Amino acid sequence: MEVRLQAQEDEITLLKSSLADALRRIHIHDKLLPLLKQQLIAGGCWDLTFDIWPCVSHSLSNADRQRKRLDKKAASSANLLTRSPRLMVHDVCTMCARCAHVKLCYFLICITGQSIKMFIRGRPITMYVPSNIQNYDDLKMELPLERLELDWFPDWVVNLSVILATRLDYGYRGRDGRANLYFLPTGEAVYFIACVIVLYHIKDSTQRHYRKHTDCVRSLALHPDKVRVASGQMAGVDKDGKPLQSCVHIWDSNTLVTLQQIGLGTFQRGVGSLAFSSADSGGFLCVIDDSTEHMLSVWDCAKETKVAEIKSTNEAVFAVEFNPSDSNNIITCGKSHVYFWTLSGGQFTKKQGIFGKYKKPKFIQCFAFGLTGDVLTGDSEGNILTWGKSAADVKTLGKGAKETYQIMRQTRAHEGSVFTLCTLQDGALLSGGGKDRKIIRWSADLAPERECEIPEKFGTVRTIAAMDEEELLVGTTRNAILRGTFSDGFLAIVQGHVDEMWGLASHPSQSLFLTCGHDRQVCLWEAEEHRLSWSVSLEEYGLCADFCPNGSTVSVGLNTGRWVVLDLLTQEVISESVDGNEQLSVMRYSPDGNFLAVGSHDNFIYIYNVTEKGRRYTRFGKCNGHSSFITHLDWSKDGRYIMSNSGDYEILYWDIPGGCKLLRNRSESKDREWASFTCVLGFHVMGVWLEGSDGTDINALCRSHSERIVAVADDFCKVHLFHPYSKAPSHKYDGHGSHVTNVCFTHNDSHLLSMGGKDTCILQWKVVGGNRWDSKDKLGSASSTSTSSLEPPAS
Repeated sequence: MEVRLQAQEDEITLLKSSLADALRRIHIHDKLLPLLKQQLIAGGCWDLTFDIWPCVSHSLSNADRQRKRLDKKAASSANLLTRSPRLMVHDVCTMCARCAHVKLCYFLICITGQSIKMFIRGRPITMYVPSNIQNYDDLKMELPLERLELDWFPDWVVNLSVILATRLDYGYRGRDGRANLYFLPTGEAVYFIACVIVLYHIKDSTQRHYRKHTDCVRSLALHPDKVRVASGQMAGVDKDGKPLQSCVHIWDSNTLVTLQQIGLGTFQRGVGSLAFSSADSGGFLCVIDDSTEHMLSVWDCAKETKVAEIKSTNEAVFAVEFNPSDSNNIITCGKSHVYFWTLSGGQFTKKQGIFGKYKKPKFIQCFAFGLTGDVLTGDSEGNILTWGKSAADVKTLGKGAKETYQIMRQTRAHEGSVFTLCTLQDGALLSGGGKDRKIIRWSADLAPERECEIPEKFGTVRTIAAMDEEELLVGTTRNAILRGTFSDGFLAIVQGHVDEMWGLASHPSQSLFLTCGHDRQVCLWEAEEHRLSWSVSLEEYGLCADFCPNGSTVSVGLNTGRWVVLDLLTQEVISESVDGNEQLSVMRYSPDGNFLAVGSHDNFIYIYNVTEKGRRYTRFGKCNGHSSFITHLDWSKDGRYIMSNSGDYEILYWDIPGGCKLLRNRSESKDREWASFTCVLGFHVMGVWLEGSDGTDINALCRSHSERIVAVADDFCKVHLFHPYSKAPSHKYDGHGSHVTNVCFTHNDSHLLSMGGKDTCILQWKVVGGNRWDSKDKLGSASSTSTSSLEPPAS
C-alpha cells in the first residue's frame, strides 16, 4: 500500500509539473517570439521554425524506455533544432529513465550580455557569467588532460599527464547469481560484479579485471584447463537507446585477452547459464539464454559455430552441465524439473527425471556429478536426490519402452533450500544451505562428515569454490565472499551492499569513504586497504551523507526525514533529528564546520548550528523558497552562503548568517567562490549538459579539490570527466551496469569514487602520475596493483 501510495503521489507531482511546464512554455513562447524575429531580421531573411510539442503523461513500456536516446537523435535530425547566431533552441520529447513517464524536454540556451539563460522542460535557468570571463566563446573546448583508466600502463597512455585507475574490491553479485565464483591455479578468485569480471589474488590482495563486456555479466564458466574462462552478459541498450547484443566471451585468465566471441546477437535478453564440456577437454560450450523459452544451444569453441539448438522450457532454468564422461549428454535443472539431454547428429532428445514416489520439489536449485557418474541434485525441500538410469519397464509401459531417469536415493541435507553442491577431488561432496546457512561435507556415499554455519550478517550460502581439500571460498546472498575452513570458521574477504545505493561521502583528511543505501547499511571503507572498516544497520535506509570537517563524526540522511550523526570510532548514534516527513536528499557541512545544511524533499533546507566538535546540533533556521524538492547544495568558501538546486531546475542563493535569507539579486553571487561544486545546475558546470539532455540525465557531479576537473555520474552507466566552466566534450568511462548515482573525490584528489545504483557496485579510480600527483601517491600503490583488458576510452 505504501508503494502504491507513493506511486500515486509521484503521478500527481508529475501532472502538476506538466501543467506548470505547459503554462511556462506558453509564456516563454510569447516572450521569445519577438526576440527570435528581431535576431533573424538582423541576420538576414531566415525561415522561423519554432515547434512546441504537446505534453504527454502516461506509462511506457521497457522498449520505449530503452529508445529514449534514440528518439532524441531522431527528433534532432527531423529539423526540430532552430539556431540563430546567439540563440539555440532544442525541443525534444523524451522520457525520464527513473519515473518512466513521457515528459517534454525543452532545452534552450540564450546568451545575453553577462548572463546565460538555459531552458529545460520550459523552465528558465539564468546563470550569470563571472567577471573574469570576458567572452563565453573563449572558454576551453579541449578535453581535460586528466584521464580515468585502470591501473595499467599500455603504450598508448605513456604520455598522458594524469591517469586514474580503478580498484574494485567493494562488491560481488551473490544475491541473484549462481555458479559465479571459481578458484584459479594462479591463486586468484574469479567472480563478477556489474560489467566487470574480477580476478582477485587472495594472498597478495591485488586485482586484475576483464572489462570487455558492454552490460552486466550474468554467468561464468571455467574451462577444464583452468585457464580459459567463459562469461556471458545481459542484452542492454547503449546511451543512445540502441540495443546491445548479448554474447559469450571466451578469454585467457593469464593474459586477459579475448580468444573467442560466441553467439553475438543470438541470445535473447542475455546469457543465463554456461558450461564447458569435460570429456573432450573443453571443445564445446553449452549456453542457456534468458529468453522466455530458455533456448539450449551447444557451440564448437574452436570454430565458433553452433552445433545444435532447442527450446528447453518456459520455466526458470538455474544450471546446465555436460556429463563429465560423455559430451553428448547434458543436464539442466530449474523450476520443478531436471532434464537429461542427449545430442546426436545435431539433434537433441530430452528425458525428464521421474520423481515417482518422492515429493516433487518446487525448485531443483543445483546439481553435481559423483565419482561413479551419478547425478546429485539439491532442491528447495532441503534434500539431495541421487539420480540413475532405470531399465525400461516393458510389462507396465509395453513393448518399445525406453529407459528412464529416476531417483535412487533421497538424503535429508538442510533446513530450507540446498543452493549449491560442489564435488571435491577425493569424491567428497560439499553442500550449502539457504535457511540454515550451513556448509556440510559429505563422504562419497553421502554420510555427513563435518559441518559449519556462516555468520548471519553475511546471508545464506550461494556458491562454494574449493581452494584445496581444506580451505574454501563461499559466495553469499548478501554479496560477500568468505574464506575459511571447517575448523577455523570463515571471514569475509569481499563485501558490498545488497541494494540500491545513493549516499556517498569522503573523509576530509583520511583515506576513508562512507556509503549508504536501500539495504539500510551504513558502511565505512578504507580506500588504501580496500576493505570494510565497519558497518552499521539502521531502521530506515540512507540516501545521503557528509563528514564533519574535523573528521570525527558523519551525518546520514534517511528516507523518512530523520537524520543521524555517527561517531566514527564507536559507530554509535550521538545525535538524531527529524525534519519533515519526506526523504532527505543532501547533507552538507559548511567549510568551517559551524553549520550543517539538510536538504529535504519537502522543498526546505534546514540549517543547524554545530558545536562540541560535531556532536551537538541546534536548529538555526530554514531556507524557504524552492518550489520543488532539494537535489543538491554547496557552501561558499567563507561559510556564509549556500547555492542550491531543486527538482524543477531552480538555482537559488541563500545568506545563512543573515537569517537564511533568499538572495533576490542572483547576479551578486556570480563571483562568489564555492567550497565545492556538487550542484548540477550553474554556470560553473553548464558544460556538462549535452545536447538533448532532459534534466534528469545527470544524477551527481563533484569538482576535485584542486578545482581542475569535474566528475559526473549519469543515468546511462557512465562516469564523465570535464573541465570546470568548459563547454567541451568529456572523457567517458564504462564499468557500471546501472545508473551511476554518485561520485566524489577523496581528500587529496588521489582517487575518484563512483557508485552504481542497482548494480550495487563501488568503483575506485586511482590517480597514478602527472603534475601535482607525480611526486607523491598518497594511497600507496604498492598494495593495490591491478591489470585490465580495457581498451582506450572513447571521448
